[in-house]
Amino acid sequence: MRIVLQRVKSSSVAVAGAVIGQISQGLTLLVGIAPSDTETELDWMARKCLELRVFPDEGGKLSHSVQDIEGELLVISQFTLYGDCRKGRRPSFDRAAPGALAQQRYDQFIAKLNQSGLKIETGQFGAMMNVQIENDGPVTLILEREAPD
Repeated sequence: MRIVLQRVKSSSVAVAGAVIGQISQGLTLLVGIAPSDTETELDWMARKCLELRVFPDEGGKLSHSVQDIEGELLVISQFTLYGDCRKGRRPSFDRAAPGALAQQRYDQFIAKLNQSGLKIETGQFGAMMNVQIENDGPVTLILEREAPD
């Protein structure tokens, strides 16, 4: 599982020109699912996203999590995070989970985040989306958790 986590002042997602998800201060998560991802990876990633201290305290030190500040999350499916560009000029997406499995795991991940009680907004799985991100900092991190072989 791969996630690009961005601390944001605001973020929104639109499909066919209509905004379907919008948040204020919090995190935008671009989520890629691998075929090997299990409940273990989903649990670890949900905990990591909710508990990672990426928001500043009064002194500017990154001491607060999205839970601490009662922030919001916008979660966007992003199979292209598993794009392999090492050969040729067109990315290969062989390492991304197939659609049905990816959607199941994506929905499970969102359900785990929802247990936090924070506002969780999402994109539309498999749709062409326009995502607006007002990155704060900027703070952008790449999280990865692979299932053991």
